[in-house]
Amino acid sequence: MYAIVEIAGQQMKVEKGRKIYVHRLENAEGETVVFNKVLLVDDEGAVKVGTPVVDGASVTVTVLEHVKGDKVLVFKKKRRKSYQKMNGHRQYLTKVQIEEVIG
Repeated sequence: MYAIVEIAGQQMKVEKGRKIYVHRLENAEGETVVFNKVLLVDDEGAVKVGTPVVDGASVTVTVLEHVKGDKVLVFKKKRRKSYQKMNGHRQYLTKVQIEEVIG
């Protein structure tokens, strides 16, 4: 059984027991969070598609830790103009474990 759920503005495919990284959530480590914006549920071939969400469906996750992602370098340059600029960015992420998918 898997589901497509909207978490922090992103659509993710989730299954029970998987660990995924999502944009930073405000919940503390160890807390349980329930997401109700389930867009699709597949239960052994029986697919339910929401309009826009599936009624009665939810996904329960546990917050494991808050981390920072890999560094992304942004390099800008204009040739023959002596212009170069280097910038870096690290995204704040939350690692969550999928506990239960109710469809």
